[in-house]
Amino acid sequence: MKHYLILLLLITQSALAQVTFEAKVNKSSIGINERLRVEFVMNEDGDNFKAPSFDGFSILMGPNQSVSYSWVNGKKSFNKSYSFYLSPTKKGTFTIRPATIEIDGQIYKTKALQVKVGDAVEQEEDPYQGYDPFGFARGGRPQPQQPQGKIGEGVHLVANISNQNPYVNEPITVVYKLYVSPYANVYGSQETATPKYNNFWSQFIEMKEFKPVRDTYNDEIYTSIEIRKVVLYPQKAGSLPLEPLKLDIDMDVPTGQYDVFGRQVYKQGKKSVVAGNKSIQVKALPETGKPADFNGAVGDFEFKVLPSKTALKTGESLDLVVEVVGKGNLKLFSLPELTLPAALEVFDPEVIENIQTPLSGMVGRKGNRYTIIPQQKGKFVIKPLSFSYFDLKTKSYKTITSDEIELDVTQGDVVASSDSVDNKKQVVAKDEFAYIKNQVTFNKVTNDFLGSTLFYVLLFVAVAGVPVVIVLRKKKEALDADVVGNKVKQSNKLAKKYLSEAQKQIGNKEAFYVAMERALHNFLKAKLNIETSEMSSDNIKELLQSKKASEQTIASFIKIKQNCEMARYAPSSNTEMQNDYDLASQVLTDLNKQL
Repeated sequence: MKHYLILLLLITQSALAQVTFEAKVNKSSIGINERLRVEFVMNEDGDNFKAPSFDGFSILMGPNQSVSYSWVNGKKSFNKSYSFYLSPTKKGTFTIRPATIEIDGQIYKTKALQVKVGDAVEQEEDPYQGYDPFGFARGGRPQPQQPQGKIGEGVHLVANISNQNPYVNEPITVVYKLYVSPYANVYGSQETATPKYNNFWSQFIEMKEFKPVRDTYNDEIYTSIEIRKVVLYPQKAGSLPLEPLKLDIDMDVPTGQYDVFGRQVYKQGKKSVVAGNKSIQVKALPETGKPADFNGAVGDFEFKVLPSKTALKTGESLDLVVEVVGKGNLKLFSLPELTLPAALEVFDPEVIENIQTPLSGMVGRKGNRYTIIPQQKGKFVIKPLSFSYFDLKTKSYKTITSDEIELDVTQGDVVASSDSVDNKKQVVAKDEFAYIKNQVTFNKVTNDFLGSTLFYVLLFVAVAGVPVVIVLRKKKEALDADVVGNKVKQSNKLAKKYLSEAQKQIGNKEAFYVAMERALHNFLKAKLNIETSEMSSDNIKELLQSKKASEQTIASFIKIKQNCEMARYAPSSNTEMQNDYDLASQVLTDLNKQL
């Protein structure tokens, strides 16, 4: 009987500890003009949440994350959820496909749910009218004095271009602004056409918040909000078309009629707004005065060639850094190539890059670090290098030439000369068959192993190895008992694994950013010993500051983390993915050193 009770207790505990991951909707049947709330709920903290595609719906808001803890009679319970607000795009029966989450190394899926979308229904009150994807407060409707409007009036999407007539590789900025009249309400949007910026190098500027401001458009008062910013570098001369950005806006406007309570009656509909369908007239760089070594650098730069030392011995190494610092198209040109005397052995350079792209254009530094090892003693000259660029301020070319570098190499470890090598070859060639003997000598083989010297050596090793085995076993048991230490090691290993996986997935947006996010999460788990639920930007910043990490590195880590979170719901090019991967690799390397 006692055994049955123990078995029942174990089964009960196992059932109580079961992981649950469920999908819930506020309604299973809605009208085409209603909103749907979908919530994915789990009772254990998980990583790498992946939402379904929501076919038949557009996302108004989400994912919104919520975490709660509770203690009842000394027992702790946990609840975490991701919620979305959706707008149906057409009528019919749609399936909310399973979402996935990773909990303790296991993948869990929700069950698929069906939602029926029918004809429009009368609504007493929109339960989500207080929010919209642009951050506009919709707590109240306009007053009855407002005039009657038509769907589409009062909403404009405008692309503001900083320079319509730039040079090739001169940065221009495009800021997309949405203007909304006080007499219209916007409560949803969907991007239907995304510009590809052909013949431009492009870099999107991170939008940390969407803040509406009071503005004017065509001499009338509007509320405006910046929805996208991008830096462009034209790559060829001529008339380059700027592809349009197109949005479908869900909105309502006053009809000029009022209900029995004196409230304005509105009508709902969609409005397509387009911006940026323009042409940029790009000027070619002048041919007059163009240096022979010019390779496309445009901006304002400094050029340096710096050796780590100029006096050394044969066999020793020195570092030589070739570097460009300044503001301009740093990622779009190559550095001058280094030429060295034959007596100096040089390895493939290490790339040095620290480049940011604010709204004004690229700024920072790029360079190559060469490792050089002299093979002979003597004095060797590294010839000057020259770097040419087009200065946008003076509209002329400039050339910077480095100083000549002289290396004084004294004798270190003996290095075999070519003469000695040739002599050795001659000796070998002269007697190359000397190892062949004309006579064969047979030796007697004995099997007296027992009592031999080898027998006693092996016996001693076996006996002496017993305490070593015991010590190693105890050490292994101690390591196995170190749960926190093992967790840190596992997280560190996973961070490297997922970062490598992200590099392989460049070009596959979803898989790339999932792997990047996993790498960042596991890195933080290894270095800060925190869980996913604690990985808010503010908490990460505070913990890294307490560990004495540099402010610049912290800011870069927060930036790449936010890029991964936003990229799932925004288009990303291969160039952006490569930039995000390079930034993540550099940031994790820097943090690993600083922590």
